[in-house]
Amino acid sequence: MSTKKSDTHKDWHRADVVAALRKKGWSLRKLSVAAGLSEGTLKSALDRPWPKGELIIAKAIGCEPESIWPERYAKRNFAPVFALI
Repeated sequence: MSTKKSDTHKDWHRADVVAALRKKGWSLRKLSVAAGLSEGTLKSALDRPWPKGELIIAKAIGCEPESIWPERYAKRNFAPVFALI
C-alpha cells in the first residue's frame, strides 16, 4: 500500500484491505479459518471496530492495525489530559 494512506490519517477502504490480503495470498475466509474462527467472522472487522480481528488482518498484511485503521485507533487511544494540582 502507498504511504499516502498513513499520511492522510484516514482508514483504508475495505477494498484496499481485501486487495492487500489477496496480495499476501489470503482471503478473509481463509484467514478466518486459519485463525480458528468461523468463515465469515473477520469480515466484520472491515465495518466495525474489533481489535482482535484488526490485529489478525494487519499481521497477515504485514503491518500494524494502527496503519490500516488510524481513525479507529485515534479514538481508542484518546485520553484527556487533566492538569495536576
